Amino acid sequence: QVQLVESGGGLVQPGGSLRLSCAASGFTFSMTAMKWYRQAPGKERELVARITSGGSSTNYADSMKGRFTISRDNANNTVYLQMNSLKPEDTAVYYCKTELYKSGRWNDYWGQGTQVTVSS
Repeated sequence: QVQLVESGGGLVQPGGSLRLSCAASGFTFSMTAMKWYRQAPGKERELVARITSGGSSTNYADSMKGRFTISRDNANNTVYLQMNSLKPEDTAVYYCKTELYKSGRWNDYWGQGTQVTVSS
């Protein structure tokens, strides 16, 4: 079955960096676009970044542009989120997500999330 497993979260000081990973299985990763979302306490889940199946095109939420970079390794079925110049407001649970067309409809698949805490 489809599995998305995030890792790489943790506690980091403001201005620091983290790289999140999402290991995917159960579908043809190289043919599937991937997304990172995040959800801060008391807030709705928001889109952070997306990347096309081949990795040639990426998009970011405005507040992450220039600081975050999404990338992927199709040989190892992994998508990454490099986060630089982290701010306290980046504190959230980060999720990877994909959408697959199965049984006549689009289905959303989420990982379990990884906690990122930015604090001094």
